[in-house]
Amino acid sequence: MDYKWIVLSITTIEMFMVSVNGSIILISLPAIFDGININPLTSFQYLIWVLMGYNLVTATLLLSFGRLSDMYGRVRLYNVGFAIFTFGSILLYLTPDTGDAGAIEIIVFRLVQAVGASFTYSNSAAILTDAFPENERGKALGLNMVAFLSGQFIGLILGGILAFYHWRYVFLVSVPVGVLGTVWAYIKLKETNLPEKTKKIDVWGNLAFLGGLTIFLIGITYALLPYKRDPMGWRDPWVIASLFIGIVLLILFPIIESRVEDPMFRLSLFKNRMFSFANIAGFLNAIARGGMMFMLIMLLQGIWLPLHGYSYESTPLWGGIFMLPLTAGFVIMGPLSGWLSDKYGSRLFATSGLLLTTISFLILATLPYNFNYPIFAVALFIMGLGNGMFGAPNIAAIMNSVPSDERGVASGMRAMLQNSGMVTSMAMFFTIVIVSLTRLFPEELARSLKDVGASNLIVPMSEIPPTGALFAAFLGYNPVSTILAGIPQSVTATISPETISILTGTTWFPTTLAQAFMPSLHLSFYIGAILSIIATVLSAMRGPTHMINEETSENLIEGRK
Repeated sequence: MDYKWIVLSITTIEMFMVSVNGSIILISLPAIFDGININPLTSFQYLIWVLMGYNLVTATLLLSFGRLSDMYGRVRLYNVGFAIFTFGSILLYLTPDTGDAGAIEIIVFRLVQAVGASFTYSNSAAILTDAFPENERGKALGLNMVAFLSGQFIGLILGGILAFYHWRYVFLVSVPVGVLGTVWAYIKLKETNLPEKTKKIDVWGNLAFLGGLTIFLIGITYALLPYKRDPMGWRDPWVIASLFIGIVLLILFPIIESRVEDPMFRLSLFKNRMFSFANIAGFLNAIARGGMMFMLIMLLQGIWLPLHGYSYESTPLWGGIFMLPLTAGFVIMGPLSGWLSDKYGSRLFATSGLLLTTISFLILATLPYNFNYPIFAVALFIMGLGNGMFGAPNIAAIMNSVPSDERGVASGMRAMLQNSGMVTSMAMFFTIVIVSLTRLFPEELARSLKDVGASNLIVPMSEIPPTGALFAAFLGYNPVSTILAGIPQSVTATISPETISILTGTTWFPTTLAQAFMPSLHLSFYIGAILSIIATVLSAMRGPTHMINEETSENLIEGRK
């Protein structure tokens, strides 16, 4: 077997494993939190860290690991990442405690996984680029994306099945795949680009970047949590201080990088228009779609599916199934656009893909909460086609635009920008939704209770925190039953059984939540459309296909010397 196909098989296993891990946890969160006895109405902070902690770690480490890979060997560190990710999966399966301690352990072990994923993320595209000739890289990256999307689909199904038996099996499923991938990579992968150990570690750049991005993202994360009587923490002095310190360090980072001998963030690469515009377009695309996927799942699980007769317990699984048109579009277009971009260049396909994504956001922005599913499915399919058209050609363009000795750091820079965009997106869209719920949900809750003749429940039911309502909707819980269980019987006895049945049914709470949720969701869709159209313009401005051949690479290396 040609070495390039061995590389593709190994990186495909890695992409598949990481993808399955992400979607299987997303779909199994109700079983996981129920298994460790966590109350969904009071534990929003754990949801935030389970969802965002992984991306936060990868965003902060990718750049450093990309640089270290150029120095000590991409294959060596890729193999280390495979092993660490598998070890993290074993730790998650063995999570010893329950309650808050169990939730914290799951978060920490997820961070261990993220460290391993950072090693693989920062090197997979570079290793593929080293192995495949220029005219086949788009195809290889496209096939990698099919593995990633297939993993998402399989993760949804496996999550629903395994969580039914025991929540720990959700984490165990990654272990055999991880062991196989680790052994296969160790035996078969080889360094095709000699490490440059003469380079120095950029200590000050690392401190500024890691410290700045970590502190800033932690500040954003805690800003989403309640502070005293405020539903969000933007007034928390620690949040304000974190954001300020993080921004200062991030401003210092490019200044440092322009002065050190061996910078880990090659600012000179941005002089290449292809590299610069393709990366910025990818960053904006990540912001547009990162948190949007969670918003769509919340819409399905918290509102649309219950309104159509699905039990709260079953909505996580069905939410994943009803999102499959998105996966179908990506699977169809991912490898096709990669193959075509090898022949005709990346600009046309990447730009057209972003334009399709813009159209899909605008379609979604017109839908009511009780939408017609075929229209929703078409919008998702168009979004999948658009992201499939954009992904592989854009990555191939970035990797083709840099010399071979810079592919590790270039791959890390690209992945860092994408993951930073994903974290930023989640924080931004969560903020928009929580602000809207805080402002509208209490009023809608009181109005809905009056409409069903339960005015005396307005005060006790107002204890439902907006973040708790969001958390409950996402995890497939009906918070009304939990609240009613804590209300004195002398109060609930005054409510007719018919009214109690309405309140605890599958339509009253979703309808009430929808009135407060949809304005923020429509705003999020419009923001996604604006970001996508800006990315479309930048993608079109990237210029014609530009590939770095070996002669050009040698000239650039000589120029740096």
